[in-house]
Amino acid sequence: MLTLSSRLLVVTDRHQTNGRPLVSILQRVLSAAVPIVQLRERDLSARELVTLAREVQALTASRRSQLLINDRIDVALAFEGAGVHLRSNSLPVSAARRLLGSQRLLGISAHTVEEGLSAQSQGADYIVFGPIYETPSKQMFGPPLGIHTLEKACRLIRIPIIGIGGVTAARAREMRRAGAFGAAVITAILGADDIESATRELLDAVTLFP
Repeated sequence: MLTLSSRLLVVTDRHQTNGRPLVSILQRVLSAAVPIVQLRERDLSARELVTLAREVQALTASRRSQLLINDRIDVALAFEGAGVHLRSNSLPVSAARRLLGSQRLLGISAHTVEEGLSAQSQGADYIVFGPIYETPSKQMFGPPLGIHTLEKACRLIRIPIIGIGGVTAARAREMRRAGAFGAAVITAILGADDIESATRELLDAVTLFP
């Protein structure tokens, strides 16, 4: 099983950058630290996503940061070493693994402990679990799961669990104490006034807790 290179996962959304270009934001992120980057631009066509992924991979490769493509196995296969992060309602992990092969990271979003256990049994490398806290970007998945559900998941699931949803530095430390491997963020970094400071603060929170 492949391993995650960082405890901080930066999930992209170019609509959450306060009007700033996504690639320049990621350049600043990667100048401050080396998180994993999940390219999650669901409204782009395959051609548009490939064009953006080419720019992003140039940045991640120069910093030896792992790159994950959201849900598009075809696009990931166009880039050497890129992994895939599946939506919870996407292809089964086992089917995605057959397409992707064993040498690329494969993760999935899970919103229940049962989904996480199923993903583990099918060969996922990691799980993004949430929303743990209240957040506008995850309201479609219902009320936040809370820290006690995260603790339960971490007791039962052996592969790395990354908490998502309303993450701040303090909450990232709380999730680590609950057993999470790390934290995933969107607006906490992409929407920050000081991108570099926000990145370093969150990375410190998940690596130097409590």
